Amino acid sequence: MSRAFLIILSCGVLFSGTALSQTAVKVPKPEEKDRAQRAVAKEQEKEAQGTSVIEFRGQAAFDEKLLRSQLKEQITTIAQYGLTPARGDDAAFFLELFYRKQGYAKVTVRYTIESGNRLRLDINEGPLVTLGLVNFVGNQHQPAEVLFDYAVGPTRERYSSLQKKLPFVASDVEEGADLVHRLYVSQGFLEAKVDPPIYHYAEDRSHVDATFPITEGRQYFFGELTFVGDNIYGAEALRGQMLDLLEQPYTESRVSDIPRRMQSYFRTRGYYEVKVDATGNPEAGRNGHVPVQISITPGPLYHFDGITVKGLNRLRPSYLSRRFSKFSGKTYSPEVVDEKFRELMRSGLFTVLQIKPTPIGGNALRLDISAEEAKSKELGLLLGYGSYTGPIVGVSFRDRDLFGYGRPLTTSVELSGRGYKGEILWEDPYLFETDFGFKARLSALTFDFDGYTKFEVGTRFDLTRKITKQYEVGLVLTERHVEVTSASISPQFLGRTSYFVSSIGLTQTLDLRDSKVNPSRGLIFDSTVDFASSEIGSQIDFIRSTARATYFLPIGQEPKPGQTDRRTLLALGARAGIIRSLGGDDTVAELPIDERFFNGGSTTVRSFTERDLGPHDGGNPIGGEFFTVFNAEYTFPIYGELQGAVFFDAGNLLPSSGDPFTRVTAGLDDMRYAIGLGLRYKLPIGPVRIDYGYNPDRRSGEDIGAFNFSFGFAF
Repeated sequence: MSRAFLIILSCGVLFSGTALSQTAVKVPKPEEKDRAQRAVAKEQEKEAQGTSVIEFRGQAAFDEKLLRSQLKEQITTIAQYGLTPARGDDAAFFLELFYRKQGYAKVTVRYTIESGNRLRLDINEGPLVTLGLVNFVGNQHQPAEVLFDYAVGPTRERYSSLQKKLPFVASDVEEGADLVHRLYVSQGFLEAKVDPPIYHYAEDRSHVDATFPITEGRQYFFGELTFVGDNIYGAEALRGQMLDLLEQPYTESRVSDIPRRMQSYFRTRGYYEVKVDATGNPEAGRNGHVPVQISITPGPLYHFDGITVKGLNRLRPSYLSRRFSKFSGKTYSPEVVDEKFRELMRSGLFTVLQIKPTPIGGNALRLDISAEEAKSKELGLLLGYGSYTGPIVGVSFRDRDLFGYGRPLTTSVELSGRGYKGEILWEDPYLFETDFGFKARLSALTFDFDGYTKFEVGTRFDLTRKITKQYEVGLVLTERHVEVTSASISPQFLGRTSYFVSSIGLTQTLDLRDSKVNPSRGLIFDSTVDFASSEIGSQIDFIRSTARATYFLPIGQEPKPGQTDRRTLLALGARAGIIRSLGGDDTVAELPIDERFFNGGSTTVRSFTERDLGPHDGGNPIGGEFFTVFNAEYTFPIYGELQGAVFFDAGNLLPSSGDPFTRVTAGLDDMRYAIGLGLRYKLPIGPVRIDYGYNPDRRSGEDIGAFNFSFGFAF
């Protein structure tokens, strides 16, 4: 079944846990402060545009509306508190400053206080002066193209990159000279000097050329590192923590980074009160290599010893204390605390969670936890559309903190163009206070596939255990009653139409992606094997296995903090599945149609509509016992969060599994393909996708291609 484009609206504010009165200082959140500032600015803008306390004369380059907007704070102050010479002078000063930043270096603004508390600003704009050539003298190690970006950076950030001629703003150019100097220092040129820019005005004063005199001096690198104090782990081990740092040019900021790294190294190993100081001595350097002395006072080795909890209302304090109980007596590690903090925040139970280590004597640390609970109940509305399912609407209700134990219960109902689904899900992330997770699901659904309609009711129990952060194994038990309520497929291809199936299976997942929702790099591999038998109450017998591997490879330079990621992405995927009846004959009808595999659609071979690749009866797909899918997709940015994609898919679907090795060989000789284009729009919950796949080896009765509209990654 294709994944559809979904919009989920959460209404958690409608419900809350038990309310208790308390006294606290309300600290505005950053978004609240921003909202308040925007509201004030909006009111000031309205006042500035509507008042008559100010008049502009002589302006030509800018209209009055823009000038009023630039002086909105000053105009609002005059309107509220009256006009004085000081306030008139402020208005003239800030207007001159605005003009100069637009390249009017010779502008003058004079103010006059007229009768009736009215301010007149007389403007002499002067000529617009642009920045001409930017020259650098003395640069040997840095190319002029790089220095240019720093020199004009303060002006460029106010204008479009398409604007070739920038206005001349002396203060911006002087700031650019400082940025050039900082660049040199960051590259180890500690003695570099960038003198004030020299300006050369054109005869008609229309533009100014700027020359930056540069004295680079020697470039410095890190030299010998010496350690004083009790370094415990040895000099070589400590140097190994700084190899990447030491390969870079010497700067004071990198020296300042050494204590942070050393403190992190020692604290991870239980030395909570470690003190580290690093001092470089450029004067003692030889051949530009600066010796650095690192002083270390490790302090005592600390161990975990209990926790305290405050701030909880509905959630029981034992929920938090049990999360840390297994660390009692073990060596303190901030990484362990941070990992547990992230795990607790992902639960959605808290809006604020602070964990403070407190020494309590005897080299022991107590964790003092202060928490603020999130709304425990949430009502959600789901709206969406899928190229196969049609329109989708759903509603869900979730209680994250059932009875105060932190175990969530979710109920949901979903209607689509092909059927309905109802589900109740209970989760226990810490079964019997262990590291095992448990899920119990009860569901009922009806769905109208091409060729048959089914009704299903059943349960599923998942027991999972994370072996590492990235690797998880699981045990799955399912019990379902399935009934084919109507069909246009011949009975010989349907198989059993009413049956009870009970199965037990194993799963494993290795997830090395950087994000589960919008991955930009990494690998995921998962596999399943499940077994249905009369020995565990099933009316049909089979063994089934699937496997998937997907690799995401970013192409291009990684963006710096604050920059938009403009890299492209190559994604490669492979999947396979096999199911074999244990009931006797090796025929497609031996297995019920709803237990078979299908291929084609938005997540498999995209030149076919959903489930349409493979054997048919009267135009309706009947599925098969063995499938493969191979995908390659290249995505690239277009504008903002909109991306383009080109892709290639290959896959097959065979009616009978037969001998696995023989069927794999035969299947690879009978592959079907898709070549296509697509659009992606990235949302916080995953991308919305529209794809068109062309069928290059179309056979009789097949379409030339297919459109697929869906949500999430294709593979």
